[in-house]
Amino acid sequence: MRPAAPGGARWRRLLYEPVRPPRASELIDVRPDEQLDAARIAPWLDAHLPGAGGPLEIVGQFGGGYANLTYLLRRGGREYVLRRPPMGPVAPTAHDMQREHRVLSRLGAAYPLAPRSYALCTDPAVLGVDFHVLERRHGFVVRQQLPPDVAGDPPTSRRLGEALADALAALHRVDPRAVGLGDLGRPEGYVERQLAGWTRRWAATGRALPGVDRLASWLRDHRPPQQAATLLHNDFQIENILLDAADPATIVAVLDWDMCTRGDPLMDLGYLLNCWTDPSDDPAWRGVSPSPGWAPGLPSRAALVERYARATGFDVEHARWYHVFGAFKLAVVLEQIHVRFQRGQTHDARFGALGARVEGLAAKGLALI
Repeated sequence: MRPAAPGGARWRRLLYEPVRPPRASELIDVRPDEQLDAARIAPWLDAHLPGAGGPLEIVGQFGGGYANLTYLLRRGGREYVLRRPPMGPVAPTAHDMQREHRVLSRLGAAYPLAPRSYALCTDPAVLGVDFHVLERRHGFVVRQQLPPDVAGDPPTSRRLGEALADALAALHRVDPRAVGLGDLGRPEGYVERQLAGWTRRWAATGRALPGVDRLASWLRDHRPPQQAATLLHNDFQIENILLDAADPATIVAVLDWDMCTRGDPLMDLGYLLNCWTDPSDDPAWRGVSPSPGWAPGLPSRAALVERYARATGFDVEHARWYHVFGAFKLAVVLEQIHVRFQRGQTHDARFGALGARVEGLAAKGLALI
């Protein structure tokens, strides 16, 4: 019999579980066309972030994301994260740093997985765009496939999937008024406005793709009634989850809050389903959505829905509609990014392949309906 370990579950993990391998860092050298001007940022930090004195070092850029630009700063022995919109023109209401700062300066009191935002800059003389500075949390992100040690550990894979469903349910149980977000967004008619808005954004890209148009038509014809209004993350999927390097089934933070609002909570659930893999999925779906791939132990989409429903009490009868909407929305998001690449507004080579992913998402959505 193993003796009881001091300090509870965390000590038991450290003493008895296998040592996990090092996690790859997403920190890269700042891309040449996405540089920051430290000489402009440092005086602003002096004025708006007391205690952050000393030489400012722009350590690097977190290179894994596709939209907002995120940098690691170091000053006075402390580390901070700076978030700003992508280079070039962006879609109206997108990449809203003011919204993200407002949410992250308040939400952590009720939802500890939300990193705290310390200061917001709206002065275009500093960087030319709004940006905010927030706390740094340490962990790693899963992109496209689970690390081998997690994929080969079914109990850890199961706990990881369950932790995602639980984290989403916990967000949707937060009372917005209790954290000063009771007036965020317009929850009434949210689903209808979202469908109309993303349909307009698709038309604005100028791309002719009948599959996406058919998805929009089906979604309009089968739109379910909105049953509740909660806080929404609006991009809740595994690539926006920071995991503990020592225990990959423990969530350290939920990232990327610039689209947070109030509305139908099943919109978040549907987006998570679109970014989750079942073993019976068409192989053509692999790589189309940001998903961890399938591994033994990972809960199925149906199991995620069931766990979420038990935790929230929400009716999930129309979960498939929200799943299809998740595919449609992601197709539009990726096409917007692809258009920026085609116009030379960004030179990140990864964006050149997004057009094919848009076509794959259209095919996936049609298969779902």
